Amino acid sequence: MRLEIPKNQKEADLRVGRYKVKLTNLQKLFWPKPGITKRDLLQYYADVSSVLLPHLKDRAMVMKRYPNGAAGEFFFMKRAPENRPEWIKVCAIPHNAGKIIDFPMVQDLASLLWVVNLGCIDLNQWYAKCDDVYRPDYLHFDLDPGPGATFDHVRETALLVREALHALKIEGYPKTSGSKGIHIYIPIRRGPLQKEVWSFAKAFSKELEAKHPEVVTAEYRVAKRPAGHVLVDYNQNAWGRTLASVYSVRPTHFATVSTPVTWKEIESGCDTESFRLQNVLRRVEKLGDLFKPLLARTGRLKLERLL
Repeated sequence: MRLEIPKNQKEADLRVGRYKVKLTNLQKLFWPKPGITKRDLLQYYADVSSVLLPHLKDRAMVMKRYPNGAAGEFFFMKRAPENRPEWIKVCAIPHNAGKIIDFPMVQDLASLLWVVNLGCIDLNQWYAKCDDVYRPDYLHFDLDPGPGATFDHVRETALLVREALHALKIEGYPKTSGSKGIHIYIPIRRGPLQKEVWSFAKAFSKELEAKHPEVVTAEYRVAKRPAGHVLVDYNQNAWGRTLASVYSVRPTHFATVSTPVTWKEIESGCDTESFRLQNVLRRVEKLGDLFKPLLARTGRLKLERLL
């Protein structure tokens, strides 16, 4: 049964499963130009929760909070607030000097709505599950266009990444970033440490740059990055880094969504602005979760054979 977020209330106390969730500032405009409110954002996440939650469950969540909407200032927050509901589960992760940070985890619809109500427009979960935060179960490449590069260049680079992955007998799964780029994910068997995953991604990106210097760069330093090129960003695989999750709404002008796409759509010229908060649910209802292979136990890359 669909959970309906109240439309004409400023606040609401909702019973979500076993838990009571307080939602606030529901009428606040988070995207003034298209007229999208905080309530609309919460409703979107409730509607896509069946396909989104499996990708978030059991992972630490870095909160990126936009209390005044997409055009307002934001701040990062790692530690779960002390006044959180008692049913919010946390993932305790050691950081510098032995400091432990209790990250919240999004385990169900109630905790998803709680996090979004804090002003989290996009969702940024860890690459590794909480039971072993040092061993991720996927790697990815963040394709980011530099000055002078267009989304056509991004799509061209994505197809070059696919070609190079296929040469290694690896299948990659693309999604729009929801902003200017494309993310390509590869499900892997847990085993290698995050640093080993990062090292493979770096070597792969550098080799791709060497083969296609006319469009690809792996240069992480912005000042040395050539114009008109697409960065194949391997550094996002570093420990503690995050990317916007699949089905995340992004703080862009049109509330675009980081959406799984097919390779055929990339070949035929898809863009990022076509996938928005207002229409992604219909796409999911038609196509299902194109990122479902990221959740499967079988078919995962044994990265050790390439290290």
